[in-house]
Amino acid sequence: MKSAIAVHPGHLEILDTPVPKLGPYQALVKTESACICNRTDSELLHGNFPGMEDRFPFALGHESVGIVTEVGEKVRNFAIGDRVVGGLNFDLQMEGVDSGWGGFGEFTLANDHEAMVQDGVANVVNGWVEVYEIQTKVDADIPSEEAVLLCTWREVLGAFRDFHLKPGDDVLIFGAGPVGLSFVKLGRLFGLRWIGIVDRHADKRAKALSFGADAGFEPGTINVPNQLDAVIDAVGSADILQQGLPLLRRGGSHCIYGVLTQPVLHLDKSKGDFNFNVLVHQWPTRKYERESQPQLCQWIREGKLTSKDFITHRFPLAQIHEAFDEVARRGVIKALIEYP
Repeated sequence: MKSAIAVHPGHLEILDTPVPKLGPYQALVKTESACICNRTDSELLHGNFPGMEDRFPFALGHESVGIVTEVGEKVRNFAIGDRVVGGLNFDLQMEGVDSGWGGFGEFTLANDHEAMVQDGVANVVNGWVEVYEIQTKVDADIPSEEAVLLCTWREVLGAFRDFHLKPGDDVLIFGAGPVGLSFVKLGRLFGLRWIGIVDRHADKRAKALSFGADAGFEPGTINVPNQLDAVIDAVGSADILQQGLPLLRRGGSHCIYGVLTQPVLHLDKSKGDFNFNVLVHQWPTRKYERESQPQLCQWIREGKLTSKDFITHRFPLAQIHEAFDEVARRGVIKALIEYP
């Protein structure tokens, strides 16, 4: 099969790799489509992702959807023909080739988390990894191009719970990339009262307004009508903390979603009210992510949520390097990778 391999920093190749070997709790999944995670996949490719800087070469990808073609003997929650989201490939079966999740391969593996829990083997000793919890079946009426966006939407909607957001809250979001725009779109469906967006690109601010944001601001021109319940950093910048604190009501929350590359976070508490919260979300809460899927699928069925609003570019797997070039030019919301 074909896999997207980061050979060395900044250099991506499509190489032949073995089809993943099936374990007793695993389903073999033939990939239908995938999406580039703009920030994480780019950081991985260029050798800037923590813990992966010196592990080249490795297989990329963690946002994919496909169809089950084979199941292991102890699988109970996947069947041949099921559509599954979140398949990965942790073992490339090639000496010297590591895994950067490996979800761009033509075949991936999905693990039956529920069966492993029921059998008492959902632990490291038996090869369990926490990401297995979000490798889930998707109802057949949800098309693949919608299902693949669940990888982003589930994590964002799950973060609403980490950030203790409530319907009726007033929220300002820094960054109108795929995550920031998802916070806007899902926030409107969730029932947030006022939503503002901050981004230096006029076209992205316009996109956020079309998704239901009440106001868009260039950096340095923020003028919110009321003190806010929450500020969400969807970029990952320590500077945003200093900008966000003065905007919060007493007891409000500064919510950091974007990955911070700095190991030390400096906080000037004089910029905030007496009481405020700083909530750092640097890794998904898998339980919340998984439990958000039914609501998202219902919004898809109702026509309230569609991948057409997010997918701006399409590339065949053979041209995935061109997709990364477009992402680097900052013109992509989501790039869909298409498979034969």
